[in-house]
Amino acid sequence: MAEELTEVQRTIEQAKDALTVRRVFGDPYEKNGVTVIPAARVQGGAGGGGGTGPEGEGKGSGFGLAAKPAGVYVIKGEEVAWRPAVDPSKVLVVVAIVAAAAMLLARTAIKLRSGE
Repeated sequence: MAEELTEVQRTIEQAKDALTVRRVFGDPYEKNGVTVIPAARVQGGAGGGGGTGPEGEGKGSGFGLAAKPAGVYVIKGEEVAWRPAVDPSKVLVVVAIVAAAAMLLARTAIKLRSGE
């Protein structure tokens, strides 16, 4: 049991190390007096366990990490601005939904005018 606990603790420590501020905020860079600090949404989790069953003992542990760009902070002089990252796939989904709704609305309007 102590060996299982140590393995789980090691996995959790690795997950904690992976979920640092460096994963959320990238290294700032500067060009022409403007500083840019990239930021990301980072999620993660860890877990583990063990037990004894009819077919013997079992144990395991693991962790997962997901990161997506969130945007950048732009610093120019004393001004700080947030520029969100745009996910093109989400934009396309919204455009498709709006286009479909517009087509249905136009179809309904044409039917109403024609008296059907």
